[in-house]
Amino acid sequence: MSTPDPTGLAPGAVLGILGGGQLARMMALAAADLGVRAHIFAPEPDSPAFDVAARHTIGDYEDEAALARFADAVDVVTYEFENVPAATAAFLAARTPLHPGARALGLTQDRLNEKTFVAGLGLAVAPFRAVDSLADLEAAVGALGRPSILKTRRFGYDGKGQVKIAAETELSEAYEAIGHFPAILEGFVPFSREVSVVAARGIDGAFAAFDLCENEHRDHILAFTRVPARVSAPAALAAGEAARKIGAALGYVGVFAVEMFVVGESTDETVIVNEIAPRVHNSGHWTSEGAQTSQFHQHVRAVCGFPLGSAARRGRIEMENLIGDAGLRWRDLLAEPGAHLHLYGKRDARPGRKMGHVTRISPEAG
Repeated sequence: MSTPDPTGLAPGAVLGILGGGQLARMMALAAADLGVRAHIFAPEPDSPAFDVAARHTIGDYEDEAALARFADAVDVVTYEFENVPAATAAFLAARTPLHPGARALGLTQDRLNEKTFVAGLGLAVAPFRAVDSLADLEAAVGALGRPSILKTRRFGYDGKGQVKIAAETELSEAYEAIGHFPAILEGFVPFSREVSVVAARGIDGAFAAFDLCENEHRDHILAFTRVPARVSAPAALAAGEAARKIGAALGYVGVFAVEMFVVGESTDETVIVNEIAPRVHNSGHWTSEGAQTSQFHQHVRAVCGFPLGSAARRGRIEMENLIGDAGLRWRDLLAEPGAHLHLYGKRDARPGRKMGHVTRISPEAG
């Protein structure tokens, strides 16, 4: 076995992963490729990542005795989802290296704090206002107008925890719909495309970004990602630089995604930051076959202190999410020339549930 790098670990190390879903599953597979053993910690006994990990622990994220045993059994901890309880992150960080760190986790758990942070870096965001009461909502709508989007500050994903404020929307009903939770109102952005940058930052500050990708959502869930995004070169460059700036300001270690809106046309296109995801990301799944180094291998490299790999793209790529019953198409997809199928090992195909994905690669246009 090689000598450990002073800034990180070496093959043979144990990577602890909080969460046992498909992202953890793909991280564990990538870790195995690099000689790193994965130890999954998750509360669900049927977690898909358990099938491919060297070891797993079933436990609640607030069970400190179980967390302490987990921390003692691993060399570094990461996570597959951003809603890890802050107390859990702090408890583990006091016992073993945690990447990405607790600051990035806490910041991205709160939409208001996240927007404030990004705006403070001089990056463009949608106009926003804090909403802690119906009176706040009325004042915010008065300032930002309609349409606008009301979102809970915490625990929203795939369209959950948000309501569109249209011309006919009754504000009291909208506030009731989000459960009167602390919220943020965001002004409407007349975007032409939704894009994202998936990037990695190493322990030594090294940075590598994959090519800007274009995302198509259906029913608030990512349906397709296509690379490269159909945007101007200046807009693509600005998106990558925004990700670099965010990563540096957070002292980030690992893979992260920055979701953005494209506004304007042609050479007048600009990007507006929407959200930061402090983890490997659905819109980066194309990298498994479409890039020199996948986002999952890149994340393992980063959090273990290994050198980052090349983010170079291999052709033109489309990634399709397999949602619900779409996973039942597996036989046809396996028979499709050039299709690369990934199934997540989930037993039940429910509406809105991500069952797998497929990537398709074609040569660059001549």
